[in-house]
Amino acid sequence: MDCNQDPVALSAYLDDELQANEAAAVREHIATCPKCASEIAELVRIRRGVRAARQHFTPSADFRRRIEQQIRQRPSRRSWRPQFVPAAVLAAAVLLVVIASALVLHRSNDSSEIADLHINALASANPVDVISTDRHTVKPWFQGKLPFTFNLPELQNSPFKLVGGRVMYFKHSPGAQLLFELRNHRLSVFILQDQPGIIPLAMGASEAREMAFNIETWSESGLRYVVIGDAGPADVHELSELLRVAGRS
Repeated sequence: MDCNQDPVALSAYLDDELQANEAAAVREHIATCPKCASEIAELVRIRRGVRAARQHFTPSADFRRRIEQQIRQRPSRRSWRPQFVPAAVLAAAVLLVVIASALVLHRSNDSSEIADLHINALASANPVDVISTDRHTVKPWFQGKLPFTFNLPELQNSPFKLVGGRVMYFKHSPGAQLLFELRNHRLSVFILQDQPGIIPLAMGASEAREMAFNIETWSESGLRYVVIGDAGPADVHELSELLRVAGRS
């Protein structure tokens, strides 16, 4: 069966340019269409590659400070007169704008990358490497694969169902990606070591939205947890609370 999905809609979906109902329709479509799922996975791979390449060229703090000082220098009163802006100063001003924009994008791109990882799981025919609803099977599978351990909640009396998990990498650091089901929704839980620069929301707990997904993130016992999914904020928070309790036990 041929797919008539507009490829532009796939890009708009990844760029968070669709309305919530349109994003939900695309998400449902890629879950059943191998062609579009493959296209989404490739677009995510390209986005992550571009994001990683940009990080290699991040200017140092000292370089930014010197550029700012050059721009802020005022001409002396003796020599003041209308004149053309030197090309070097103009270039420095343009560079400063680019740097400032890059810093703003850097703060938002971390949540975008988390969303990309979740979308990859939604689009993949094999989203997890260990498939089990039993936390006592999933947790031991990660032993020796991660430099840390974590606890999983008991879900017997909750509406959530554990699907499984896999090892993922975020900013070259290994972590766990766990997949949960809630009715017709799938939620990803990312568990990483809480190191400087791993997640910008490093202090306390935070709630946000990214690409029509709800996100909740917090630190617990040296680990950074991120819960993301298209379920409602209350559902995301409920799963987060279950994880918090498990993390303290």
